[in-house]
Amino acid sequence: MKKGLDLNVTGRPKDHVSRLTDMDHVGVSPAGIPHIKPKLHVKVDDRVKQGSVLFTDKRNPDFVFVSPGSGTIKEIDFGPRRIIRAIVIQLDKEEERQGFDAIDPHQLATISRKDLTRHLMSGGLWPLIRTLPFRDIADPAVTPPAIIVNLDSLDLFHAGPSLYLNGSMEAFFFGLDALKRLAPEIYLVTCHDTDSLEPELARAVTHRVSGRYPADDPGVFLYYTRASSAANRCWFIHGRDVLQMGRFLGEGLFPVERLVTVSAPGNTRHVLTRAGAPISLLAPELNENKDLRAISGSAWRGSAAGSNDYLGFYDSALTVLPAGNKPEFFGFLRPGWNKPSQSRAFLSVLNKKPFIPDSGQHGEERACVNCGSCAGVCPVDILPQFTIKSILAGEVEESLAHGMLDCVECGLCTYVCPSKIELNSILQQARNNYYKEVSER
Repeated sequence: MKKGLDLNVTGRPKDHVSRLTDMDHVGVSPAGIPHIKPKLHVKVDDRVKQGSVLFTDKRNPDFVFVSPGSGTIKEIDFGPRRIIRAIVIQLDKEEERQGFDAIDPHQLATISRKDLTRHLMSGGLWPLIRTLPFRDIADPAVTPPAIIVNLDSLDLFHAGPSLYLNGSMEAFFFGLDALKRLAPEIYLVTCHDTDSLEPELARAVTHRVSGRYPADDPGVFLYYTRASSAANRCWFIHGRDVLQMGRFLGEGLFPVERLVTVSAPGNTRHVLTRAGAPISLLAPELNENKDLRAISGSAWRGSAAGSNDYLGFYDSALTVLPAGNKPEFFGFLRPGWNKPSQSRAFLSVLNKKPFIPDSGQHGEERACVNCGSCAGVCPVDILPQFTIKSILAGEVEESLAHGMLDCVECGLCTYVCPSKIELNSILQQARNNYYKEVSER
């Protein structure tokens, strides 16, 4: 893949993992799970086990979301329009775990697709499998043409397979065998040289993608490899979630362990913690410095998070950045040696040193000038500037013709736009609206 973008930034972590497991409460945030309509199955002061049902999806009651801890429902935080922002569980000192039937390799080889699907849904693991192009939870009644398993995350500082699969290769391959019962083809995709992987894993890899972010994205992989329109409905899952699936099937317990990369100024680290961990514990810097901003999920695609929030359902990273909103004296006269930009308007184009990122916008929104910067980095060639204008004009068919559904929501178009237009947000909202419309037909 020749397009995309890699940022030359400071703070890359060492391959060392610290532990953070001592906490008295955890939380689940339904609002961070795309497309679902949560229906609560608990109320404040209810007792829950680790793995018991907290809420389901109204669209399909078989899609269950379970508790990452055992204890008492301490709080249910409702936001505007009664949106469930967080379900907070006060943990017991000795946690009780909900038991599920464990499956051995012989059973996995003979179990029916329907029974395996039902088992994964009952344990809360099915939502880890999603479908393209809208990235909603996969429909268990449909057999996809293939399942894409991406091993890597090229977003800033994410842990690679050598870290999250360390000592757990057997459970990963057990989860991979389970996926083979759900689809006729499994594509195991990596962005690394196979020489850097464990020999057993390297032999299982079916595709290697080279290129800059977001070459790791399953939508990008599909864009370059699909042979027919039927492939647009492929399912996908990340390698770390395949590991969780393998652990669940083999042990009969809902896995709560998570490897999270926390990127903070001067202290980027890999942390082994648990699902639903409080962000205040993962990034204590937020409590100490009010001039910092947190992004849960990833630097490019994540969502804003505060110290009172919790690690998201799909999140494996937490990025803490300086706000970057301090005024710069005579900034318009400066040559911009330390201003990273995709444009060649600043002298930073000659500065090869890693820079310190921040969350400042460095300008205000203006009208689109048709510069083509967004098209220059778009990994799926959708010409974002024209797609956006079609969306804003209400021309749905034209925006679809430009490739709106191919968008992988990587966020690069927003980053490089000199007019500071929130291109990615507009595209994402338009895709969600279109999906809602076609789903209700």
